[in-house]
Amino acid sequence: MGLGLGKGTEVSDAIRKGGDNAKTGLRPVSLVGNTIPHEVYAAFGGAKVLLRPASPGTGLICGKTVRAVVESVGIRDILSKSLGSKNAANVAKATLKALQQLRTRETILRSRGLEQRVKKTI
Repeated sequence: MGLGLGKGTEVSDAIRKGGDNAKTGLRPVSLVGNTIPHEVYAAFGGAKVLLRPASPGTGLICGKTVRAVVESVGIRDILSKSLGSKNAANVAKATLKALQQLRTRETILRSRGLEQRVKKTI
């Protein structure tokens, strides 16, 4: 995922510059299937965003700015709530900040130097 803002005398110049800026700051996102691994909350400026994982088939239950960001990441099932400011740039940055905080179970165990435990079935 990446976010870029561009200014220009014409719309096409601004879109191109924004795309170029977004490509320079790409970062990976941890996902579990088509949703996120755990609930996460983030704030940027006055905008606050809460993202929750959803069961398969739920779809994207979120506002238009958050929807644009999570669709571009590839998430298909998520619940979200946007709090505070409705400034689209700050909501998008808060959403990206929240997505950067995500960690899968395997990543956390690896960072602690532990092996993943296997459940035994009887």
